[in-house]
Amino acid sequence: MDNLEKQLICPICLEMFSKPVVILPCQHNLCRKCANDVFQASNPLWQSRGSTTVSSGGRFRCPSCRHEVVLDRHGVYGLQRNLLVENIIDIYKQESSRPLHSKAEQHLMCEEHEEEKINIYCLSCEVPTCSLCKVFGAHKDCEVAPLPTIYKRQKSELSDGIAMLVAGNDRVQAVITQMEEVCQTIEDNSRRQKQLLTQRFESLCAVLEERKAELLQALAREQEQKLQRVRGLIRQYGDHLEASSKLVESAIQSMEEPQMALYLQQAKELINKVGTMSKVELAGRPEPGYESMDQFSVSVEHVAEMLRTIDFQAGASGEEEDEEVPLDGEEGSAGPEEERPDGPEGECPEGPGGAGPTLRSPFR
Repeated sequence: MDNLEKQLICPICLEMFSKPVVILPCQHNLCRKCANDVFQASNPLWQSRGSTTVSSGGRFRCPSCRHEVVLDRHGVYGLQRNLLVENIIDIYKQESSRPLHSKAEQHLMCEEHEEEKINIYCLSCEVPTCSLCKVFGAHKDCEVAPLPTIYKRQKSELSDGIAMLVAGNDRVQAVITQMEEVCQTIEDNSRRQKQLLTQRFESLCAVLEERKAELLQALAREQEQKLQRVRGLIRQYGDHLEASSKLVESAIQSMEEPQMALYLQQAKELINKVGTMSKVELAGRPEPGYESMDQFSVSVEHVAEMLRTIDFQAGASGEEEDEEVPLDGEEGSAGPEEERPDGPEGECPEGPGGAGPTLRSPFR
């Protein structure tokens, strides 16, 4: 019976379950009144039963296992009654003719008066004692009260303290949950901003690659033009050299002719050809410095310096971003491509709207 009695003690009021007894989803039992006290402490804004306002329910934690119990709009009245426990309580009360803890109280005797049971409580010393101690003993000048009265009062205080502690733990758990959600939000926002930051720098790299390709094309065109001219001169000089060499060879062969009459028949024509060939003026050679390509050098120091000033800009809104000039600078760029070799003009797209910092472009 003692073991059965321990199983029928409510963890809130520390007394035997009072009907109706409700069973929680975690299979622990509570007096419905105690369950309602804990629920009300955890949900102070919840409307009591019978209120005309429709409530959305609430939640509290089981005092035995800390399992979270979620209730609907009926509150604790929506929990299922444990009829088995109620029947066991009825059988226990029928089989037991003594009040709870009576056996323990019968054996609790006064140390000073061994034949006297402890039946009063000294309010001054805050200890239980017997009647003889009040009349003749150490507590004769103290204020006392009946033991059952103080017993019920302190059990009620302890029950209220447990309910408050449980409610406080629920509030702490709610704060922890909120801070965990804040951590998750920080991670999500950081991941999104990292993606946007990467996209913007990739856009900058794309603009630089595009501009580099344009400048390389301009350099390649100039190279081809100069090479075509010089190679044309090389062919012209080569043709002249080949013709002159053949004429020299013919003249040498003619000079080796032993017969004077035959030599003189060809000499006049060769002399005229040699004279004409020697007077031919070839096209001019490329002017000094023609091979230089220094005019295609670019200065990027100031652009690199501006890129180093890129930083986050706090307080940028989404609407301001929509009004930014595109990074590729297709609109509003001035001058032909040969006149802007130092890099594109435009603005770097900024990050998403919100209070967080966004990328500030130096190209403004």
